[in-house]
Amino acid sequence: MRQKVEELRKREHEIELGGGLKRIERQHQSGKLFARERLALLFDPDTFIEIDKFVHHRSTFFGMAEVEAPDDGVITGYGLINGRQVYAYADDFTVQGGSLGEMHAKKMCKIMDLALRNGAPIIGLNDSGGARIQEVVDAMSGYGQIFYRNSRMSGVVPQISAIVGPCAGGAVYSPALTDFVVMVDQTSHMFITGPGVIKAAIGEDVTEEEIGGARTHNETSGVAHFMVANETECYELLRQLVSYMPANNLEKAPIINRDDDPSRIVEELLDIVPVQPNRSYDMKKVITRIVDRDSFLEVQSLFATNMIIGFARLDGESVAIIANQPMIQAGCIDIEASDKAARFIRFCDAFNIPLVTIVDVPGFLPGTGQELRGIIRHGAKMLYAYSEATVPKITLILRKSYGGSYQAMCGKDLGADMMLSWPTGEIAVMGPEGAANIIFRKEIEAAADPVEARKKKIEEYREGFLNPYVAASRGFVDRIIEPQNSRIELINALDMCRKKQDKLPYKKHSNLPL
Repeated sequence: MRQKVEELRKREHEIELGGGLKRIERQHQSGKLFARERLALLFDPDTFIEIDKFVHHRSTFFGMAEVEAPDDGVITGYGLINGRQVYAYADDFTVQGGSLGEMHAKKMCKIMDLALRNGAPIIGLNDSGGARIQEVVDAMSGYGQIFYRNSRMSGVVPQISAIVGPCAGGAVYSPALTDFVVMVDQTSHMFITGPGVIKAAIGEDVTEEEIGGARTHNETSGVAHFMVANETECYELLRQLVSYMPANNLEKAPIINRDDDPSRIVEELLDIVPVQPNRSYDMKKVITRIVDRDSFLEVQSLFATNMIIGFARLDGESVAIIANQPMIQAGCIDIEASDKAARFIRFCDAFNIPLVTIVDVPGFLPGTGQELRGIIRHGAKMLYAYSEATVPKITLILRKSYGGSYQAMCGKDLGADMMLSWPTGEIAVMGPEGAANIIFRKEIEAAADPVEARKKKIEEYREGFLNPYVAASRGFVDRIIEPQNSRIELINALDMCRKKQDKLPYKKHSNLPL
């Protein structure tokens, strides 16, 4: 028996070296960690349990019969993150460049199936050259099986992808189908076709960083949700991100860190937001002072920056924050902001995370560029996402809330369970200038001094209608609150909704305006 155990240990040790010490060192020289080092940083110490360690490819094409590929280029298993079970797979770039073949895919599919059956999150660490060319159609089939599972698992268990190396061709679609994508600056790359193919096909010169780097996908394309400076930060972020989520769609996120007074009054809020509606301010200063201290984790902080989304905690409970940013485009909603918010809303609704919407929005961004690119269709995604959501929905209006954007930011008629407003809230079809021009047009034109008459009518409209009291008189605002009490009011509203029950009519699936 002892001989058998020694043989087992020897075999395991050989596999655990991946492609060998030289290739591991080459990985380090390129600024990347070895796959096993990555898993050690991701999981709680000594909790990761590997499965399918002895799986081996069975390809015989192009000399593959003679090729040893330990773990077949991917490590799969499960362990604990902050004491909670999570599944994972990690490409091993030291083995065949982490390329995906038949058995590599089967290992990934097995761990995905286990995550689904056992109701736990799954994290993929992607560092792969893509499909293993030698395995031809088996590799393409493998990707299809993975995409199929990504789609079936969506909304059932959280799926997170970390891009910690190259990710090209068909390999990019699995991360794109997951809920969140994390990229490492100057290390991660994602693209359908690389610079060489682009040059050959259309003669365009472009670098990997320009077409698929972390900054490109975080700032421009919106494919990624987080950018970190190095791999150590990556695994710290992944551990933090998982803490805001439940294990699956039948549970609620854990309540943790109840160390901030729920009755804390925030006097600073009286000074952060200017009373004058045309003056800007940083909405993040409002958010970070309302939520539990140090609990705000912004998502897609570099993309569509006129819209802020992120996770936070209120009295230890995970909540989703959706807010306008008056510092960028006056907080107008455009195409990218609509897509960004709608997808986040739908994720949080799928996983029972309450929605807290903080409003200061003058409208949808005007212009032919937006109209011709389909702002109607994209803006409708926000209306749809809020209407479809059955989790507690709390809306807080700080200043402007005009026209269609009033509803797009979870107006009362889209199912807000509690509609709060500061005394500075302005709820109207449009701003005072536009309203005065329409309502009082004839009077202004007939006046001896049209300019002065227009100013008076604007002020008249502002005093009569641009306040929260008209909406409150119709029941569209539930409470007008003092700004410094915003934290208390939001926590009370969430507590009121704690046992909320709301079910959608039976349907096979919805038809989101994509």
